[in-house]
Amino acid sequence: MAEGSYAAASLVDEGFMHCSRPEQTARVANAGVAGQRDLVLLCIDEERVVADVRYEGWSDDGPRFPHVYGDLNLDAVLEVVDFPPGEDGTFELPTRISELQGE
Repeated sequence: MAEGSYAAASLVDEGFMHCSRPEQTARVANAGVAGQRDLVLLCIDEERVVADVRYEGWSDDGPRFPHVYGDLNLDAVLEVVDFPPGEDGTFELPTRISELQGE
């Protein structure tokens, strides 16, 4: 079991950490961090997260995204997956994420 916790800068700036479901990940990354290198995806077991997790969106009829309201306990992180952009700078969901969903 991993000990400790992780807190993104957004926890201080906005009061929560942004997360996304697998099917949302590439779209969110392409909209916000296209071309950025040295990124990883934290694959989280939501049932293990100690902090409050809320699904929220910008509008009532839009997509909902998981937000973690507190530090992320590291024992909720199942795996860390490299997330490099393609040659054109855009992201696609890594195959490993699809494999994890099937496990």
